[in-house]
Amino acid sequence: MAAAAKAAAAKAAAAKAGHPVATPDTGTTATLSPAQWTARADRHRDRIDALIGDYLDARHTGGKHPVVDFLFTYYPYRPAQLRRWHPGYGTVLAAPDAGDHPYAGARGYRPVAGGVTVGREYLQRRERTLRTTRALLVATAARAPRLGCFGLHEWAMVYRSGAPRHRIPLRLGPAGTDAVVEANQLVCSHFDAFRFFTDPARARNAAALTRQAQLDHEQPGCLHATMDLYRVGAKLSPLLESDLVADAFELAHRAREIDMRASPYDLADLGYEPIRIETPTGKAEYVREQQAIAADGADLRGRVLAVVEGLIAGL
Repeated sequence: MAAAAKAAAAKAAAAKAGHPVATPDTGTTATLSPAQWTARADRHRDRIDALIGDYLDARHTGGKHPVVDFLFTYYPYRPAQLRRWHPGYGTVLAAPDAGDHPYAGARGYRPVAGGVTVGREYLQRRERTLRTTRALLVATAARAPRLGCFGLHEWAMVYRSGAPRHRIPLRLGPAGTDAVVEANQLVCSHFDAFRFFTDPARARNAAALTRQAQLDHEQPGCLHATMDLYRVGAKLSPLLESDLVADAFELAHRAREIDMRASPYDLADLGYEPIRIETPTGKAEYVREQQAIAADGADLRGRVLAVVEGLIAGL
């Protein structure tokens, strides 16, 4: 397909997904009035608060949460950033009738006639990230989902260490946890999980994963590959609209719960019923959950890729 045809197809896919894509000549495609963008910002904030408002309240008073904290420590996006809505590249936020514009001076924004918008110069500065992101998304989507890892990466992170990584007891104790790892084949395909394996566990994995070979192994059945769509949203904000970032966060939140319910940790006191992957019933339950996450992840990955392709076409 010629370059022009590829660009047109990418823009059409992004538009079909409901995401505005700027044209390279003007850099903008729409203008939102103060009433419009304020309402959308309020809806976005309310959506995030409905999902994790109780968690954020506890966090403000120093509370820790072994499941949700991960989404704000491992991924480079603070709660305040997640709660702030952005329209995505190509939309002008019209200036309010009085006072300073709330988005004036925000990262990536520049003033234009009548308001502010994410600037094309900011888009161009993110070119490398956009292209590496596209390569990862394409490589992951091209593979059939592989199921049957049973979430053993969390078990491999404590294998033969004698102690949990978190301040939470192991459901089966150290010896029982080691026995589960030894009774199963480790088939982790995600480097950012593999790099936390203990040395004995790394030797048991089907492949010795490296950062350099990441594109050769990422596959859409992996919970963490789906969770990392939220990383894409965090890294590319404010080029991506916040509805898409919120969708990625919500799916990452779901995947994280499955991840930790299948882990060796006893989280029952926090309301997380374990998926007992050491049993045939638990393995079957994990695969069902994994399939559901992978299906939703495939849809989201396609939507994110369409927007990334459109942004690259507008460079």
